[in-house]
Order: sequence, then C-alpha cells, then structure tokens
Amino acid sequence: MAQTEDLRRSSISGARLVAIVCTAQVLVQIGGNFWPALLPEMMQRWHLNNSDAGWITAALPGAYMLAVPILVTLTDRVDPKRIYLFGVACSLASHFLFGLLAEGFWSALALRALAGIGWAGTYMTGLKLLADEVDARLMSRAVTGHAASIGVSGALSFVVGDVIASHFGWRMTFVFAGVSVLVAWLAVAIAVPSRTPPPPAPGTRPALFDFRPVLRNRSAMAYALAYCVHTLEMGALRGWGVAFLAWVAASTATTEGLFSPTVIVTTLALIGTVASVVGNEAAIRFGRRRLVATAMLLSIAVALVLALVGSTSYLLAVGLLLVYGLVVWLDSSSLTAGTAGAAEPSRRGATLAVHSMLGYAGGFVGPLAVGWTLDLAGGMSPLGWGLSYLLVAVLMALALAAFIAIRPRELEGDRQS
Repeated sequence: MAQTEDLRRSSISGARLVAIVCTAQVLVQIGGNFWPALLPEMMQRWHLNNSDAGWITAALPGAYMLAVPILVTLTDRVDPKRIYLFGVACSLASHFLFGLLAEGFWSALALRALAGIGWAGTYMTGLKLLADEVDARLMSRAVTGHAASIGVSGALSFVVGDVIASHFGWRMTFVFAGVSVLVAWLAVAIAVPSRTPPPPAPGTRPALFDFRPVLRNRSAMAYALAYCVHTLEMGALRGWGVAFLAWVAASTATTEGLFSPTVIVTTLALIGTVASVVGNEAAIRFGRRRLVATAMLLSIAVALVLALVGSTSYLLAVGLLLVYGLVVWLDSSSLTAGTAGAAEPSRRGATLAVHSMLGYAGGFVGPLAVGWTLDLAGGMSPLGWGLSYLLVAVLMALALAAFIAIRPRELEGDRQS
C-alpha cells in the first residue's frame, strides 16, 4: 500500500514537474534569439564584419559545447534542480549585463558565451528531469513536448526582440530577457521539489565522467552524430536568416511590407516546431530511421536550391527559407528522443551530455562557417550565399551517409522500419 501511494504521488509530481519545467523553458528561451534578430543593426552599430558577427553568434553554442558535458553529466549524481538553477542564473546575468554593459565585439562575445554556459545548465537538464519521470513508451512524446515549448518561445524571440528594440532600444531588449529569466528562476526555485538521483546498485556504480560506455553505444551515437550536423544546419539558418533576407531585400530593391525578415524567421521557427512534433509522431508510426533519413535528404535538396537561386528574388527566398525550416526541424525531436531512448538508464545524463555537446559543436560551427564563407567570397553576394548553402548541403550529405552506415535501432514503441 505504501509503495502504491508513493507511486501515485510520484505520478502527480511528475505531471506538475512537466508543466513547471516547460513554462520555465519558455521564459528562459524568449530572449535566446534576440542577438540574431538584431544582427543587421548591431553589425552596423559596432562596425562588425561577417566573421565578427559569426564569432559572436557562435559564442553561445561554443560555450555550451564546453560546459554541457560537465553540467548535464552531474545530474546523474547531483539533484538536477541545483544544476538547473545555476544555469538559469548564468542566463540571467548574461542578459542583464549585455543590456547594461555590452559595447562591442569582445564584451558581446564574452556575454554570449556566458549565455551558452547558462543554456548548458538549463536545456538538457530540464530534459533529464522529464526523461526520469516517464516510461520508455512515453519518452519520445515527453521529449517532443519539452522541445515544442522551447521551439515556440525561440521562434517568438525573433519578433519579440524586434518589437521591443524598435520601441525601447536594443539595450532594453536584453533587459527584458533578463526579467523573463528571473521569473523562470523563481518559479523553479519555489515550485519544483528537490530530487536526489537514486544510488546505483552496489558494485555497479559507473565512473561519473567516464564517457567510454556512451561512445560504445552505437545507436545513441548514431542519433547524436546526426544531431550534430542537424544543429549545424539549424544554427546557420537561425543565426543568419534575418541577415540573409535583409540582404536579398536590399539587393533586389524589394519592399518587405508584412514579410519582414524577423517575421519570416519567426514564422519559420514556428513551422519548424510543429514539424518537429509531427516528425516524432511519424517516427513512431513509420520508423525512426526512415523519418530521419528522409528529413536529411530533403534538407540537402532545399539547401542546394537555395544555393542556386535563393538570392534572385525576395519572395522566392522567403518561400525557400520557410520550406527549409520545415524540413530542418522535421527530425529534431526524433533525434533527441532517439538518443534518450537508446541510452542506458544509469548513464542517461552522460549520454544526453554527449548528444548535446555534439549538437552544439555543430551549432558553433554553423554560423561561424557562414560568416567565414561570406568573407572569403568577398562579402554578402549571390556567390557568397550560394557557397554558404552549398557547404551546409555537403556536410548534411556526409552525415546522412554515416547515419545509414551505422543503422541505429528503433525505440520501444516505434514501428520497426
């Protein structure tokens, strides 16, 4: 009877935890894309070249990549709430200080890196909280719900940042982001109960930072490697989407009207969030490997079309970017759910840490590679943008070949493809 009562309380606590964590993630992520939303203005204000802008954009995923193996792996031994609150506090400091003190390349680089450390202690830590509360058959849907809450907030971040900056200035935009993060910190600190991870059985305690068993898990690593290039593609698209559309509009003398770059990139990310949820359901019904391979193939095709004709017309660029967002995000939740579901339960934190580190390594390279390519091609031009999208397509083709060769297993509850 006592055990039944404990399980009942755990179930209620788990449902409450999902609502609180997803709400907190929305509040933390609402300022996550303020920098790329304001990128054209900030490049002019601070006299940044494309490589400078790429470095600042890449600083967040770069710092995330370095911090996440430590912070998320610690959740296998330490109360995840403590790690989560640390991460949110770093995000809080980064936004407030950016709004108050940022003056150019170096200060912006450092504060965006601090935001990356904050997100490293927040994103996968929140996912770990949810993954520990659901059974294997519900795992992928729990992951998808978590990703959807972040995706919607990240999408709205573009237009929210643009609106606040146009009325109150760019500094108040980041101060607003800090206030939102502060609310998230208070919500989790007050409402989420502390949970200490259960000790492993005697004689089975794995070394905390021993990632060798994770790297030997072929299925988890296949999904993680695909996620790496997926995030590279997503980082390039999200980090440079506003700048690309603004350049196409200017070069083709097009009046943007209601289809401004920030509105389009917001719409793109919202479409991507829906596609991510639908894609995971499709993976359950038709097979995860099949869905992931199809999404990767489609993204290669759209990137190649963008490389060839994306700069010739603003409306064409808008249409292609919206389609690109749909196919890029189509396998986003499916890949993360694949890694989480393929992980050994006692090493789920470490496995998600490796998955996230590889993903944000791609997120670091993506915007930086676009900036370098543009500068090597002589600046923003049809050639520069064409080579940038071509580079992304080639990298995705290599990732697809590796994914097919490794052939990861389906998850419990997925249709066997």
